[in-house]
Amino acid sequence: MGVTHTGFRGAVPVVRPYRCVATSVGGFVQQLAVAYVCRGYHFYSSSVIPDDKDPAEVDEKLIARYGIACSKWERARRKRAGIASVQYLRHRRSIVIVATKGSGRFFEEEAFRDFRRRPFYFAGYSISCKRGRDGRLHPSVRLSRRQMALLKAFVMEAAVRRDVASLGRFFSSLDVEPYAPVVRQLFELLRLANRVRAPLRLEPVPHSCLPLRRRVLRPFD
Repeated sequence: MGVTHTGFRGAVPVVRPYRCVATSVGGFVQQLAVAYVCRGYHFYSSSVIPDDKDPAEVDEKLIARYGIACSKWERARRKRAGIASVQYLRHRRSIVIVATKGSGRFFEEEAFRDFRRRPFYFAGYSISCKRGRDGRLHPSVRLSRRQMALLKAFVMEAAVRRDVASLGRFFSSLDVEPYAPVVRQLFELLRLANRVRAPLRLEPVPHSCLPLRRRVLRPFD
């Protein structure tokens, strides 16, 4: 990315690149949910870059249009003035622009949605913002309904055809990020497999095979 913003270290200006290209699905999801939605970026607009357009050129165009590559001091100034802060994120050709509440060009030009009312679907995940038991809003990352339906259909068939070792390898190899809602869905799939196996007196699949350890990723490696 050639887009930069300027901060200050003492009296010396420091120019930093605006990093927006996630190198993995997991990194994209983590940056969006943990770094943005968690911090009040509740509005979003998403699209896919057409094959005939250069993603890097699209990056620069959108970052310039919404004044995204700015310092944290400029963001604070805009917040005091009631102007929305905007961030931009891309993985391959999938892009999402997110914004905090306020005024600005994003709300004038984008057909935006609200994470609190409509989830953002990406690579089998559903990303939204929900109110927790503590009464506060929190990002929510779970497998989408479509993804769960596909996994359930596979598990129901595989549960009677595969031995326990093969099923264990299937579960342990699932390439998912185990956020709390995803973990609950993984246990749901495991219980489904064992319910199907029980009448046939087949050995149950142990929960130790589930990929429950979440890694902290570097989104922009």
